[in-house]
Amino acid sequence: MILLVIAGFVANSPVLAEAIKIGVVNTERILRESMPAIQAQKKIEQEFIPRDEEIKKMALQAKNLQDKLEKSGMTMEENERRNLERNLANLSREYQRAQRQMREDLSVRQNEEYSTILERTNRAIDQIAEKERYDLILQLQDSVYRSQRIDITDKVIQVLENE
Repeated sequence: MILLVIAGFVANSPVLAEAIKIGVVNTERILRESMPAIQAQKKIEQEFIPRDEEIKKMALQAKNLQDKLEKSGMTMEENERRNLERNLANLSREYQRAQRQMREDLSVRQNEEYSTILERTNRAIDQIAEKERYDLILQLQDSVYRSQRIDITDKVIQVLENE
C-alpha cells in the first residue's frame, strides 16, 4: 500500500522520479543464504548433536523394549511383563519430554542467532543506504512484482560476508 502511494507520487512528479531512490531487501533469503546464517546454522547443529544422539538412544531403547514385549510378553510372568510395560511407558514419556524440550531449546537458539544476524543486516543496509544514497529501503515480504533493479539483497549479503 505504501509502495503504491509512493509509486503514484513519483510517477506524477518527473522531478522527484529521478530524485527518489528505493530499494528492497529479502531478509528471508539473507537468513537462508548469507555466510553468517549458514555458520550460525552449523553452530546450532553442533550444539544440539549430543542431545539428538541421546534422544535417538532413547528411541532405540523404547523400540528394543517394545520388541521384547511383543516377542516374549505372552510367555513372561505377569509381574515381569508389567514391569517391562511400565518401563516402556516411562521411557516413552521421557522420550517425548526430551524431544519437546529440544525443539523448544532449538527454537530459542535459532531466534537468538537470527536476531543477531538481523542486527548485522540492518547495519549493512544502513551502510548501503548511506553509501549509495537510498531514500527508502523496504523489507520484502510477499510482493506480487518487483524489479531486480531495486532488489539490494545481494549487496547486503556481500557486505555481511565481507565483515
